[in-house]
Amino acid sequence: MRHGFAVFAGVAPEVIRASAREAEGLGYHSFWVNHPGRTDGLAALALAAGETARIDLGIGVIPLQSRGPDSIVAGVRAAALPLRRLLLGVGSANPGALKRVREGVAALRSQLSARLIAAALGPQMCRLAGEVADGVLFNWVTPEHARQSAEWVHAGAVAAGRRPPQLLAYVRVAIGPAARDRLLAEGERYGTSPAYAANFARMKVQPEETAVAVPAPDAVAPALARWQGVVDEIVVRAITGTDTVEEHVALVRAAKP
Repeated sequence: MRHGFAVFAGVAPEVIRASAREAEGLGYHSFWVNHPGRTDGLAALALAAGETARIDLGIGVIPLQSRGPDSIVAGVRAAALPLRRLLLGVGSANPGALKRVREGVAALRSQLSARLIAAALGPQMCRLAGEVADGVLFNWVTPEHARQSAEWVHAGAVAAGRRPPQLLAYVRVAIGPAARDRLLAEGERYGTSPAYAANFARMKVQPEETAVAVPAPDAVAPALARWQGVVDEIVVRAITGTDTVEEHVALVRAAKP
């Protein structure tokens, strides 16, 4: 099982640069940022690209309901992101999510040679991702639910007559009480989304039960071990107390592959 590392795109540029350098040096397979509404994740990812030479660069994920394929293509080109390393994550909220993702992936594939990653929660989106995407990104799920989701993805790929895509899972990791408080608050925010609320109900868990919250760095690796064999790659999504360079670098080291 490979490891990726992810940060919030809105953190200070020096946090992104330092985290990306450390992740590549420690053998992580990928480095990710998200795409929050007021921050251009593609521009943030360009900071990591400038500090690295080998590690894959992921964005997880751009919402197609608010940014269409043409705008995404223009953003990738403006940021001068290396396509051979780019994992371009897209997703969509309802209504119309399935149609929007199917058409969005097709439009992006016609213009970019990057690998296309689809965010998927429910069974229908997982099957669609298996049909059309190069990779599937799970978010806020337990290992047990990820296994079920992988079966849906596989079924979609088989129906389309293609190899199953790569399976990735965002796993939020928090070290210490301040980071845990921020994790709980983020889980509450996601729980107000109808799609995530439905998925938490489907799994019968609270948001924090999908994450890793530990008191000290040496407890991170044992906690992540429950993901072994579940997906191809876990993406450690950093949740820190105060978003400093030091906290992020310590987390990169604690969760190293």
